[in-house]
Amino acid sequence: MGNQKLKVCGLAHLNQIQELQKSGVDFLGFIFYPKSPRYVLNHLNLKQISEINHLGKVGVFVNEDVTIVSDIAKQAHLNYIQLHGDETIEYILNLKKLLPDTQIIKVFRIGQEVNTEVLKSKISEFEVYVDLLLFDTDSKAYGGTGETFNWSVLDQLDLQKPYLLSGGISSENIATMETLKVKPFALDINSKFENSPGDKDLDKIQEFIQHIQHL
Repeated sequence: MGNQKLKVCGLAHLNQIQELQKSGVDFLGFIFYPKSPRYVLNHLNLKQISEINHLGKVGVFVNEDVTIVSDIAKQAHLNYIQLHGDETIEYILNLKKLLPDTQIIKVFRIGQEVNTEVLKSKISEFEVYVDLLLFDTDSKAYGGTGETFNWSVLDQLDLQKPYLLSGGISSENIATMETLKVKPFALDINSKFENSPGDKDLDKIQEFIQHIQHL
């Protein structure tokens, strides 16, 4: 794959995960949020996830107890923890004590109405403590909406850390990313590339990989 890294989130089926590994996908996202229609433990157990040989395994959690996150991360051999809820800095510091070698991705959800100054100050508080940022469309369901937010907001944020761009990314709208001054470190795709929650459309993902190689 070109310089543009890719994360496929909401994975649930081993055969699809193996195909995505062959395609060179950089990050494999597993959702450990029981209310999600893509809750991975409905399909795979922690041992199966631990046996997936990949350096970009991301566990997605929403306001989960920090010891549970740590236990799951150790048992599933996760490389990254993505915090998709309202986790605090204190929470992140506790997590880092329990998982010193695991990278942390903090999600910021962006709605239709954005107060850039408030968002900026929130990001600058967190940036020091995390490895990567992720921007997603705000929703009550914590992601997986298939909706985009106004990406031009990102140019106003003065980011110090690399970020992943999420929220309704598709082959149709990805060209808009070219107008951004600070390009995303990785694209995060999910619901637009599915037959049903957790069941990925591999042909569509393959097409998207070809597409972003030429951006």
